Amino acid sequence: MKSFHDGYAANDEFQSANSGLQRGELVRDLLRQRLQVPVVPANSLARPHLDALIVDALTPRGVIFVEAPCGYGKSHTVATGVQAAGVGDESVRWLSLNSQDNAPTRFLSLLSVALDIPESSESSLQGGATFPDALAIMLLGLKKAPAEGRFVLVLDCLHHITNPAVVALLQQLVADIPPHFSVAMLSRQALPYETHALELENRFARIGSEKLEFSRSETFEFFRDILGDQQLTSVAIDHLYDLTEGWPTPLALYRRDILQSSERHAVSETPGVERFLKESVLGSLTPGQVRALRAISELGLCSDELVLAFESLIPDGALLPSEAFERGLPVKIMPGWGRWYRLNPLLMEWLKAPVMAGYSDRMLAASRWFGSRNQFPEALKYSLLAGDSEEVIRIASEGSEALLLGQDTASLLRLRKSLPALLLERSPRLRIVYSWVHAIGGQFRQARALIDGMNDESQQEHETRICALRAFILRGEGQVAPALEMAERALSGRELSTQGQLVTQMVRASALCASGHFSEAREANRAASRLAREAGDSGSEALAVYAHARIELGKGALRHAEQLLRTGLDTVVQELARPARIGETRLQLNLVLVLWHQGRDAEADRLLVTCGRHAEQTRDLGLLLAMAIRVLMCRSQGRLEDAFVWIGRAERTMHTWQVDESLYVPVLEALKASCWLAQNQLESVAQALARLRPYREAGCVPELFPMMPGLLDCLQVRLDLARGETVKARETLASTRKRYSQAIPWGVDIHMRLLEAILVSEDKGLAAAQKIVIAVISEAEKEHFISPFAELKLELRELMEKVYSQLPETPFRSALGHLFGKAGGAVPALLAEPISDREQGVLELIAKGLSNQEIADKLHISLHTVKTHARRINAKLEVRSRTQATVRARELGLL
Repeated sequence: MKSFHDGYAANDEFQSANSGLQRGELVRDLLRQRLQVPVVPANSLARPHLDALIVDALTPRGVIFVEAPCGYGKSHTVATGVQAAGVGDESVRWLSLNSQDNAPTRFLSLLSVALDIPESSESSLQGGATFPDALAIMLLGLKKAPAEGRFVLVLDCLHHITNPAVVALLQQLVADIPPHFSVAMLSRQALPYETHALELENRFARIGSEKLEFSRSETFEFFRDILGDQQLTSVAIDHLYDLTEGWPTPLALYRRDILQSSERHAVSETPGVERFLKESVLGSLTPGQVRALRAISELGLCSDELVLAFESLIPDGALLPSEAFERGLPVKIMPGWGRWYRLNPLLMEWLKAPVMAGYSDRMLAASRWFGSRNQFPEALKYSLLAGDSEEVIRIASEGSEALLLGQDTASLLRLRKSLPALLLERSPRLRIVYSWVHAIGGQFRQARALIDGMNDESQQEHETRICALRAFILRGEGQVAPALEMAERALSGRELSTQGQLVTQMVRASALCASGHFSEAREANRAASRLAREAGDSGSEALAVYAHARIELGKGALRHAEQLLRTGLDTVVQELARPARIGETRLQLNLVLVLWHQGRDAEADRLLVTCGRHAEQTRDLGLLLAMAIRVLMCRSQGRLEDAFVWIGRAERTMHTWQVDESLYVPVLEALKASCWLAQNQLESVAQALARLRPYREAGCVPELFPMMPGLLDCLQVRLDLARGETVKARETLASTRKRYSQAIPWGVDIHMRLLEAILVSEDKGLAAAQKIVIAVISEAEKEHFISPFAELKLELRELMEKVYSQLPETPFRSALGHLFGKAGGAVPALLAEPISDREQGVLELIAKGLSNQEIADKLHISLHTVKTHARRINAKLEVRSRTQATVRARELGLL
């Protein structure tokens, strides 16, 4: 039998630690100094949702594991959560561990102090007991002792524990903790043992960095006093959030720097943030490992295999992305991407300055790595970063139309400036390539100039490809009928490549959708999807899914569109060895649009951060949609000043990108008019609509904003109503309906019917108007389509006062009540698949703490049926345990 001092000597690395220490070295009074509960700063941000998670996890024998990199506020979160649970400091045993605690004897002594094991009892354990026996005796003594209230044992900095002998003791401790104790474990790294047994017992919960990050609204709240004092603008806070992704400690350090110093720095250059990154985040790394991280930051998105491909080009490089992730550095794994990783943007920016020697060689090596795998968009991207013009021209001139559609337009346009003029003159193919690049970037005049400048012989030789290109340009300009005609010419021509056919079918699908011919648009979309599969082009497949979702959006099928977009994203991320392309960004942007239409602002905001940044980096025109949604969100939240800031930012970006004014000016003018209407600046609205009149009369339908023409007509009606010109408003509404005939987009129809209700209330009184509003609400409720009500909030307020009490109790009614100030509490979130009535009954009993058997007895159903319902509830709520299900259900207003 092993003695208390033997340990697990088979593990050579920890042999000396496992052999034990002399008792005289362990002084209990000194060890008690380690038991210190962190002090919560007075100015810390209240985060009730995190407190609720901690409170629900601190059940008898409950275990919560908080895992996140340095600086995510793990200790702070647990300390505030324990306070919220009503556990006083005298009942909290907070133990901060360090690397010296890998000696089992020392670990057991710390526990004996933390758990108030009498010194005489601890001394009696030194006989012939093994470490597990010693811990078992300690825990048995705790169980026999009379319980005086509830206690919480916190094991902080658990990542320091690496000795298998101590890990085994830790596992035993958590498994056998007495009923009057709860355990919280905090670590930068994953838990070093399995937890499925605890999860099956419904006594384990996990909080990761994704929950600890500040949301955008929390970031604004955190900087509210500074924003009020005009020390920091709302745009700066937006940028700060995008850069840090809600990393709490850098945000807190930056806030402190602003309050204490009159000198302003960029966040990555703030002294406190620099020290934090250098000492706390990277302090444990060797210089070679830091250089490896700098190389990883240059790539942006990378895998172990990619880094290994040019390991020889990294001086003393010795750290792979997976290793950085496992060490608890702020590295995110991209779910479903076959182990691709990305550093936190703040750390990435800090590591990239100054540029490390050998940059061009590493980028060229990355380009060749992707090229060897036929990933040409990425090969092109990294050859551009390497500055190798010959390699870029070779890849670009061999590229197809579909290849360019998914490409980094910004990099290609930068290369365009450095190309010798004679090169374009000599190469008609390169002219066509760059005409596509300009067209994709919204520079339609420049695109036309390149193909118009080709000689007759070249134009005739490439006639079919040029027709496909002209169709794309016409659709980009919003000219629906001419785009359809040119697309038909391209498809009927000879020798149009598979990729050319693919792009042209996408143009047809978009144009047919814009004209309201949804079934024909779907046929064209099916053809494009088939061609993408035949070509083996996953980027184009993503764009085809995006086009399909736009058709469903036009029809008003928001739920189906969301399902398509999420499935498309799942498919995209499952493709191995490929960073994101524009197709994925478009899928994400349209998912944001769906979420905004349904009032799911928090989800939309989180997703908008990622796809908005990528759209800006790649110079994707989808950024205009991202910024437009930002404006709409700010306006619906009453932040009109911020909305105008976003409009100005969008205007400057489009101007800098040299995008044709016809593409973005009407969109931004319409957004300005909407914001001015909310401020009752009617003259400014009238001027904006006057500037938009030629655009409305031309019947242009922008690709990114297909509902815009109808919504401009609705804006005119709203202006007439605000001026009291009801006759004119009726005429505008009637002429708009007549122009649309049967092809009116569903979303525009909802807007117009609500405006009709307002006009009817003027003519026939509230009773007649109420019938229309109730009918519209019933229609909109099918898709939880709340954005028209948010847009027309001021005009509908009086009607909703009368109608609200007549509506049946539904989540949509609650959401409308929240919007119009008729009901308190949070807006119920929309689940992808709703909880059924039977599942609701089981959920309510789970929330009351009943066991599965008790629920089965109460509902007179089998235990198997209860477990099936519980599994489905967890899947629908996207949680793993009963406790998490209860918390999530309360957040959603289901309980």
